[in-house]
Amino acid sequence: MSATLPQPLGTVVTFAQLLTSTRRGARLARLLATTQLRAWALSPDVSERAEQIVAELAANVALHGRVQGRDFRLVLTLDTTTGLLRIAVTDAKGGQLPVVATGSATGSESGRGLFMVGALADRWGTEPHPPGGKTVWAEVRHRSS
Repeated sequence: MSATLPQPLGTVVTFAQLLTSTRRGARLARLLATTQLRAWALSPDVSERAEQIVAELAANVALHGRVQGRDFRLVLTLDTTTGLLRIAVTDAKGGQLPVVATGSATGSESGRGLFMVGALADRWGTEPHPPGGKTVWAEVRHRSS
């Protein structure tokens, strides 16, 4: 007779923080993300990629998505069931959703950060955040230890 042991269920944990839409807020976003990713004990590969993604998305808020007096939100979601770390940055500036620079446009002054996000993330995208903002998100696959 063989017995089947119960398998632990996956979990979803979330870290969320409102930050000022400034360069200081962008730096703090990266520091907080680094601390949280270490607490979750993710592999260095995943943590380093995620830290760079947070840095780029938060810097974009300070440079392009800033609305005076409005904060931005950083959300990290670790889902052990699907094996994904989701990074989402929501700012208050709506309008045109950001696009990545392609081809010869990578020499331009904008779009290079999202090009790097695309290279580091397994998937990324944007979505409107009514009434007047947007969310840029990225997903990085992980394996629990």
